Amino acid sequence: MAFCGLLSVCLSLIIIIGGCHGNTIPRITFLLDSPGRAVSIFNPPDVYNTTTLLLSKDEETLFVGARNALLSLSVNEGGGLILNRTLDWSPTVKDLNDCSMKGKEKTDCPNFVRVLQVLNSTHMYACGTFAFSPRCTYISSQQFSLVTGGKPEEGRGRCPYNPYQKNTAITVGGELYTGTVADYRGNRPVISRHLSDGGHVDLKLDDTLGWLDEPTFISSASIPSEEKVYFFFSEMGREYDFIDKFTVSRIAQVCTSDNGGQRTLQRRWTTFTKAQLLCQASGELPYNVLQDMTTLQPAEGAAEDDTLFYGIFSSQWSVNSGRSAVCVFSLRDIKEVFAGNYKSLSRDTLKWTTRVQEKITNPGECGLHNASDNMLRFVKENFLADKSVLPVNQELAMVSPEHHYSNIAAQRVGLKGKEYTVLYLLTETGFLHKAVLLEKGVHIIEEIQVLTRPQLVKNLLLSTSKGVVLVGSSEGVVSVPVSNCSYYSSCAECVLARDPFCGWDPSHKACTDISSIKGNARQDVDEGNVSKACEAPITPRSRSGSGSLKTPATPCPPGELVSVSLNEVVRLQCPAVSHLAQLHWERPNSQISPKIYMQQEDGSLSFLATPSTLGLYLCKAEENGFTQTLITYQVRQKSSPTLQPVTPSRPQVTQSSETGQAFTTKWVTTLRAREETMQPNPNMKEPQPTVSVRETQAVTTSKSSTNFSENKQGRLEVGVAGGEHQLLAKTPSYLQELVVVSVLLALCISALLTIALFSVRQRCRSRTAPHSPGSQRAGGASPQESEALRGNSPSGGKRNGHANNAAKSPNTLSNGSNGHLPNTPI
Repeated sequence: MAFCGLLSVCLSLIIIIGGCHGNTIPRITFLLDSPGRAVSIFNPPDVYNTTTLLLSKDEETLFVGARNALLSLSVNEGGGLILNRTLDWSPTVKDLNDCSMKGKEKTDCPNFVRVLQVLNSTHMYACGTFAFSPRCTYISSQQFSLVTGGKPEEGRGRCPYNPYQKNTAITVGGELYTGTVADYRGNRPVISRHLSDGGHVDLKLDDTLGWLDEPTFISSASIPSEEKVYFFFSEMGREYDFIDKFTVSRIAQVCTSDNGGQRTLQRRWTTFTKAQLLCQASGELPYNVLQDMTTLQPAEGAAEDDTLFYGIFSSQWSVNSGRSAVCVFSLRDIKEVFAGNYKSLSRDTLKWTTRVQEKITNPGECGLHNASDNMLRFVKENFLADKSVLPVNQELAMVSPEHHYSNIAAQRVGLKGKEYTVLYLLTETGFLHKAVLLEKGVHIIEEIQVLTRPQLVKNLLLSTSKGVVLVGSSEGVVSVPVSNCSYYSSCAECVLARDPFCGWDPSHKACTDISSIKGNARQDVDEGNVSKACEAPITPRSRSGSGSLKTPATPCPPGELVSVSLNEVVRLQCPAVSHLAQLHWERPNSQISPKIYMQQEDGSLSFLATPSTLGLYLCKAEENGFTQTLITYQVRQKSSPTLQPVTPSRPQVTQSSETGQAFTTKWVTTLRAREETMQPNPNMKEPQPTVSVRETQAVTTSKSSTNFSENKQGRLEVGVAGGEHQLLAKTPSYLQELVVVSVLLALCISALLTIALFSVRQRCRSRTAPHSPGSQRAGGASPQESEALRGNSPSGGKRNGHANNAAKSPNTLSNGSNGHLPNTPI
């Protein structure tokens, strides 16, 4: 069995992951402090690690749990955050000393608030690590002050000891449900209930039953109509015996009405069951490590079974390393799995088997706290569902091969009678991706940088009433508006963005929020069809990026003037409008030949200024079947059309930060040197060399030098194009010089080869020549002979870098030939 399981894994590892999950490239990128995207950062002095966030029910106030402090912030329209009050909640000096005595770092000993929940209309409840000795306290919601009159409560089982350990907490009916570790070393995971009221008692899992196996708690959710609380976590999957450490993602449930057994499972959960969340597409390896989970409530009027859970999953398999997947699970499918069969755990062998006998009761069913001891013993051994919860439609909602996501939030947006799901995904590198789920896959509308460095983010909250996404980090609380409609200045760009929040208002000629448009908003989220949505020709995009819905007065705009010198390398920049657009260059009544022009990765065009390359250039962008002109250039010569020796100067057109880098080769250096010594012949007409430039860095020319320095990553290729005589009709040809240099080079190589062969031949013959008493060893040469071969006077020297020991005997005869005299006879 183990061999078969291992074989199946090996076969799965060689499967190439395929499938189409949409375009995972963000259309637009906004860096931090970019003027095109408003982002508010709340980072007051002396406040650190603002990682735990809690929104009030009316979403007017944001409560923040930080290091040694609790904060109350007002949330304004548009995402502005204003500090209302700060509460200090720091450990005492004794607590800090005790933490250091335990061998902990001083930076880990402060009180990190990890639990912050609303208990009722008057109080909140907070728990912190408190110098590796968890404590909890009550907070008055109206005055936002710590409730005095008693010492802080023990926080064991409610909050982790270590600030780096993950945990989850949720309050239902004034009771606190938590998933964390209950010991200092973090070896006792527990799901428990605290602050029980109304005849309830505090409950927890039985540590001896093995209900949890090295879990990492992620999040929790409550379904009021079901009277259940769901926990999401990852743990070791011991039901798979073909691998030692196999991580699986789980969902566990407990009933809020559970009160423990009367004799069996006293003060223990009687309704705890768990099942595997299988985020896997057909023919692919599973994404088995859960990173985050969020709940999306059903649409208005829909059944509660339509509640959806969106989760981010990564993989422990190397073939999926660095990839993230988004899977969505429905409450209906989860309930169906929990209502099915269960595996049975043998206490002797600790092996899982599928139980075939008739089950006594249905594990996980509410009301089992009143069940008989026989039923409760059955529950103790049957708490793992036999089937796994599969994603909706049994497919992945999204797969990102480049970005590793850590947090997620989801929202429904209505547009023209149709609802779209918008996801907010936070990458580990600190970028927030805004994506919309479509029938053909996912479309990432934009990415916004919200953090300066990678870090662990505990909370990512969404305020639908304020229209902002809130990110809690060690750098502060970041507030990002959910939409940025005003950035799109034309109907085409508004439609190509495919943002369900935005639409083109034909009456105001602006891209604005859908809810503010009284008439028929122009938008096509599903297809992004500009021609269909805008229903009018669109003028070419100007330099500033503006556009309008009207017919252009001229077939082509005049463009920016660029004055250049002949034989100068020119680089024309093209403004970027979208990562999904394909940029290309055009010339009226001419072609952009790759033998003469080179388009770089950033869309810029580089070429050598010649009489034939002067003129009008248009940079166009094609996206989703729509083409628009982004910018035009008019390249003109500075001096007279007659070619004169000129000093290369810098082109006037460049927007790249790489301006000033040299674009050179030996061929261009030779061409420049030759140009200074030759006068052009106006009547000369012969094929001219065409230049193909291949490089990966920016191209400019230098003002201060007539030579070019060669780019290490680039090269120039020179060839004669027989069909392009007209390109440089007034430029002299260097074909004759090239032939002369080639002939001289061949003669030099031939001479060197002759000398080398003759030297080898002499060494072989010298072995049979007679030696005089003062002669050198066979194969050697006297200093006089060496200098004679070099054409110098017979003075002392070195041969092959070593001193000649025979220099003291200048009259000694040599056994070797000097290339002019015959060998000495034997």
